[in-house]
Amino acid sequence: MENKLWHNKDIEDTLRELKASKSNGLTGEQVKERKDKYGLNQLKGNKGKSIFSMFIDQFKNFMVIILIIAAIISGSLGEIKDSVIIVIIVILNAVIGVIQENKAEKSLEALKSMSKPLAKVIRNGSKTQIKSQEIVPGDIIVLEAGDSIPADGRIIESVNLKIEESALTGESVPVEKISEKLNDIEIPIGDRRNMVYSGSMVTYGRGKVVITEIGMNTEIGNIAKLIQSQKKLKTPLQQKLDRMGKWLGLGALGICALIFLLGYIQGRGFLDMFMLAVSLAVAAIPEGLPAIVTIVLALGVQRMIKKNAIIRRLPAVETLGTASVICSDKTGTLTQNKMTVTKIYTHDKLIEKNNIDINENDKGLLLKIGVLCNDSSIEEKDGEKKTLGDPTETALVALAYEKGLIKSEEENKTKRVNEIPFDSERKMMSTIHENENSYKVFTKGAPDRLIDKCSKILIKDKVKDITSEYKEKIKNANELMANDALRVLALAYKELDKKTDNLDSTNIENDLIFVGLTGMIDPPRKEVKLSVKECKKAGIKPVMITGDYKVTAIAIAKELGILNSENEAIDGKELDNVDDETLSAQVNKYSVYARVSPEHKVRIVKAWQSNKKIVAMTGDGVNDAPALKGANIGCAMGITGTDVSKEASDMILTDDNFSTIVNAVEEGRNIFSNIRKSIHFLLSCNIGEVLALMIALILKYESPLLPIHVLWINLVTDTLPALALGVDIKESDIMSKKPRDPKKSIFSDGLGSLIIIKGIAIGIVSIMAFNIGKKVDVSTGRTMAFAALCLSQIWNSLGVRSLDKPIYKIKTFGNVYLIAAMIMSSILTLSVILIPVLRKIFEFSLLTMEQWGSIILYSIIPLLLIEIYKGIKFSIKKN
Repeated sequence: MENKLWHNKDIEDTLRELKASKSNGLTGEQVKERKDKYGLNQLKGNKGKSIFSMFIDQFKNFMVIILIIAAIISGSLGEIKDSVIIVIIVILNAVIGVIQENKAEKSLEALKSMSKPLAKVIRNGSKTQIKSQEIVPGDIIVLEAGDSIPADGRIIESVNLKIEESALTGESVPVEKISEKLNDIEIPIGDRRNMVYSGSMVTYGRGKVVITEIGMNTEIGNIAKLIQSQKKLKTPLQQKLDRMGKWLGLGALGICALIFLLGYIQGRGFLDMFMLAVSLAVAAIPEGLPAIVTIVLALGVQRMIKKNAIIRRLPAVETLGTASVICSDKTGTLTQNKMTVTKIYTHDKLIEKNNIDINENDKGLLLKIGVLCNDSSIEEKDGEKKTLGDPTETALVALAYEKGLIKSEEENKTKRVNEIPFDSERKMMSTIHENENSYKVFTKGAPDRLIDKCSKILIKDKVKDITSEYKEKIKNANELMANDALRVLALAYKELDKKTDNLDSTNIENDLIFVGLTGMIDPPRKEVKLSVKECKKAGIKPVMITGDYKVTAIAIAKELGILNSENEAIDGKELDNVDDETLSAQVNKYSVYARVSPEHKVRIVKAWQSNKKIVAMTGDGVNDAPALKGANIGCAMGITGTDVSKEASDMILTDDNFSTIVNAVEEGRNIFSNIRKSIHFLLSCNIGEVLALMIALILKYESPLLPIHVLWINLVTDTLPALALGVDIKESDIMSKKPRDPKKSIFSDGLGSLIIIKGIAIGIVSIMAFNIGKKVDVSTGRTMAFAALCLSQIWNSLGVRSLDKPIYKIKTFGNVYLIAAMIMSSILTLSVILIPVLRKIFEFSLLTMEQWGSIILYSIIPLLLIEIYKGIKFSIKKN
């Protein structure tokens, strides 16, 4: 339906427009007409990709296409072995990619399951239960405590109705609902007190609602549309590998063309030139790289699971390592999502929670009133306490429990015989209790209302008249706590001579004796302050985005160290007056966003992204889902998180612990660093292979390596060290560095030049070995070139663990996997030379001890040269 600002209409106008009856509801005929017009009350989703289409998508990578072309050419020339090996690698990589991608897009399915299956409605004058998907606009639904709201609606009757909307707005405190018209037109969702929204929960009271919007037209439906509209961005690593693959592919084609040109000039045969070109093309492309990167990321995911983070998409953990901004919801993410009393006020003193002594008469009575004038409960099961009821009331019960006052025991001693429930007009609640034939009234409520009902005040164990001076002190204490974003309740009592059945509030709630104030807040998680500090140390800006009030958000943000000045905070109304261009220019100024809608969250994320920032968004509510999906990486809470936020996310924090994000950042940075090491290792080896073949061509030698030799080196000998480098231990200063610039090349910080230098060195020693061996015959020359190339690459793996530190400055044996990989690769290299069957397949010859001595000597030269260079550079930098 068209958005008609239902909160801005009175009940009669709303019912008239919807052609609904408050007492009789809709008729059967009206229901049928509206079902035909508006459809079912459910969310619609996009059709997901099939497994087959996911599999086909894996072959759209430029590097993979080049490999497939190489396999076809090799097969057509009779080199079946080469062709089969390439195809196996490509298919294996595709299968791994499909398995990961198949776990993805389920956001809308989770949204569909949020509503309860049944709802109570009035139709044809009778109350009945129907499936929530059968609800239509104009239906009158009946709400009671515990009910889930099945669709959006306008409240037409409210009796102490409170609705918990934290999943939608981010506020942990239930909203007191009214039925009166709201005069303001532009009001945030959280302040539309005469409206209810799908996905919310009734925590207290009862009411009636006329349904105004269903399905995709509800607020959750709008969020679903936002989720559909958010396209997943490619991660920096994906972008870099795509670019690198294209350059390597183009480079390989260029090399092939150059080979044909040189061969033509030299008068070589077409078939020989074509086989040499295939060898060069295969040598130029690190065939194992896509699979190695996928496996390294997958291993990182396994480590993350042990650290309470589930990665739903493989490259996500690497993206988090580049994060420069973390946008976090407040409720349940930075805070405990549990109202807690932190201060009380009695007898002219503000007292911290830990200093409360219930043996003192006024403090003990304050806690007792909070427990007995209370409809919530607490129970202990398996050593854990669980509170049930309104969060404000459960905070009072939990405080008393901690101090030794058990609600059930107090109720047995002081039985409740009557009550005057809370309502939003009086803003207080009173209960009457019997104890040994005497009766007491216990009252709690808003300080400004309750103080005016008090004629006396309890000072320690004495009751005195409440003077204007006392009232001024109480008001000052109230303001102090309110300024700290505490929700303040006043508590009072009076004694009755006898039980009364006259439960008029004007009769009961007067001449009260003021006892004290309680201040409560949804407190920050204990570990988050340290996590925020770690984020800042790592050059990451933490940003709070919440649906809560600005004063509360500022107080929490200051305590956590997210915000220093109140000027760094902005609310939803102020944000509405800022266009996207201005927001992008000013987004760096703000650390706290309060009273925001889902659309605001998406705007904030996009504003940071427009400043070339990598944005991580954490959250647990329905309201976080669009921004979670729109961010470079979305982190959902595993315990308190809704299904919607989990399915929209890239990563789920299973312990709902903000500090887990710090571990994820650290792991992400380490994974990217290790992938660079693998690329460093593989490409320096590949350049060595290409250079050896090119030098041989220029010098008019026979080819020192056959295609099968190059494939064996690239896919077998090199793979194990490359994988081992992918799980290398993290550098000690990894979290002291600023986030990487996503625009930076993989080959930045001297990596590119180092790869080329190492490649040249490896290529030269390979040709030197070939030159010695070919004096015997070409087969011996190829065997020596192959062995020298393999061993020099194995030695090279030790040197790539650090770009700037020499081997003796890092833990040489810190990576046991690398040592094992070096040993295994050496064994595999020897096996194809020493085992007769393999030697025949590879067309190798047996070597003498003298030839092996030359190979070992030549193979260690590249490592020694580079390490001497790094050692000199390190010494200069240190001095």
